[in-house]
Amino acid sequence: MTGLHFVERLRDLVGDVEVVLSDIWGVVHNGLESFPEACEALHTYRKGGGTVILITNAPRPAESVQRQLQKLGIADDTYDAIVSSGDLTRLYVADHPGRKVFWLGPERDNSIYRGLNPVLSPLDEADYIVCTGLLDDETESAEDYRPMMTQALGRKLTLICANPDIVVERGDRLIYCAGAIAELYREMGGEVIFYGKPHRPIYERAIALAAEHGGHEIKLNRVLAIGDSVRTDLAGAHSFGIDCLFVTRGIHSDEFEGIDQLDPASIKELFGHPPRALMRDLRW
Repeated sequence: MTGLHFVERLRDLVGDVEVVLSDIWGVVHNGLESFPEACEALHTYRKGGGTVILITNAPRPAESVQRQLQKLGIADDTYDAIVSSGDLTRLYVADHPGRKVFWLGPERDNSIYRGLNPVLSPLDEADYIVCTGLLDDETESAEDYRPMMTQALGRKLTLICANPDIVVERGDRLIYCAGAIAELYREMGGEVIFYGKPHRPIYERAIALAAEHGGHEIKLNRVLAIGDSVRTDLAGAHSFGIDCLFVTRGIHSDEFEGIDQLDPASIKELFGHPPRALMRDLRW
């Protein structure tokens, strides 16, 4: 294994790339404001003939994610399609009609059920749990939900995690996501089904949309993932068999402060499986 360097420009990496699968939160915005250079990089890549599929662990349908991007000033022509973990969770709910759902998450995620008419119920009557997040992610952590998870474990309920992220940026802070609760429940012995990165279904859906857009089969050696999370973006790309450009300005920014290149030992410690390249901020 050789050292790993930072690159300055996306254009230096995509000469042989037909499809970019880009993370959203941490790459093109931080939840409060967009990153204009990152958006311009994806837009310019598309103008050159490339396909951009945004893949996100947002626990909402793609059209809801699109509206959020529009509010942040991110133009629709920045990308070709969006695939969300919320979409995949919706498929699970749709495939289990009449089953009682205990929904754990904030009211802002209610679009995940749009058009599905699920049977929402208290935990002590539910057949399974859908977790889209913490009720108050400004003040709570997964540990606040241990008593609830203990009750769920006693009933042997399956937890459907609609956002496998543990934490995400909100401005200059990190806040906990549904993945933190799901991992707690899994560690306690509960059954968890994860939708979203790093799990395979979200990548399969993204490649299918890219193939539909391009009108031909997509070879994985011509796909580049972009993300800022070792646990989701990098691990998911590696497991699926595609390269990853790792953006360090996101949730791991403190670990890369003042570093210009990584030696083999540091690469193994930080990443396990190394990305194709590092970039501090996505730019063309």
